[in-house]
Amino acid sequence: MGDGLVLRDIHPSAAPSWWPPAPGWWLLAAGLLFAAAALLGWHLLRARRRRRLLALFDAEADAAAGPVAEVAAMSTLLRRAARRRDPAADRLQGQAWLDFLDAGRDTPRFDGSRGELLIEGAFRPDADPARVADLRAAARERFVEWMEGRA
Repeated sequence: MGDGLVLRDIHPSAAPSWWPPAPGWWLLAAGLLFAAAALLGWHLLRARRRRRLLALFDAEADAAAGPVAEVAAMSTLLRRAARRRDPAADRLQGQAWLDFLDAGRDTPRFDGSRGELLIEGAFRPDADPARVADLRAAARERFVEWMEGRA
């Protein structure tokens, strides 16, 4: 046994370091950051547009000289927004107009006294401010939905 090779134990190499990551991980992180920034930017633009639409609706309604004129202003705004869905929608009258306003909704918002006020309110000598405020909430919501291209 004399002149043989001396065998030594096998020592495993050290595990690779987790830092810095491989280039593929950097690309994935950059892609995720870009997607998150784009999503945030899109969300912020939609929120800004929604605020502008709400301000437009409120400015038009607030400029009205009394509850009757406010109903007329809301009707005009709704008809303007309705043209975005159907160019002939602004010529609908009576129940057909109310049905169009509620189209695609699970719960009708413009039925009963609210719809009656919207159709006839601009032609009355006076209107109940509480009922006009109730109509305004529903009209404002529908206006923004249509102007944003939803529902």
